[in-house]
Amino acid sequence: MVNKVILLGNVGKDPEVRHMDNNLVMARFPLATSERWNKDGNRTEHTEWHNIVMWRGMAEVAEKYVRKGSSLYIEGRLRSRSYDDKDGIKRYVTEILADTMNLLGPRPEGGQTAPAQSTPQDTSMPPVETTSLDSVPDDLPF
Repeated sequence: MVNKVILLGNVGKDPEVRHMDNNLVMARFPLATSERWNKDGNRTEHTEWHNIVMWRGMAEVAEKYVRKGSSLYIEGRLRSRSYDDKDGIKRYVTEILADTMNLLGPRPEGGQTAPAQSTPQDTSMPPVETTSLDSVPDDLPF
């Protein structure tokens, strides 16, 4: 099974960062992706908003360098969940759990140099061994 999301977009607002017990850090922010096309000679645009969630070291990088308007490349996985709001109404949320983030565009204000790429320091999945395609038998019927 594969659950992979790749997004290239702009941050909608500064990350909301929470520092929890055991030095656990979580950041969340909206990311906008847009698609444009011409229909009957008129330029049309559709913007989709994605809820991005980052944990640990990547959340710390987001807290330090990501700002509203930042251009980001995000790789992650899709997660849907539900919760009951303060009025007892069941709400549904779809989020992107970021595994990789690349900061794009100009250097952030303040002159600090941002890391080009951030990946989580503590992942829940062990590394996957890769195999060259030359060593995989071709038993496809076409």
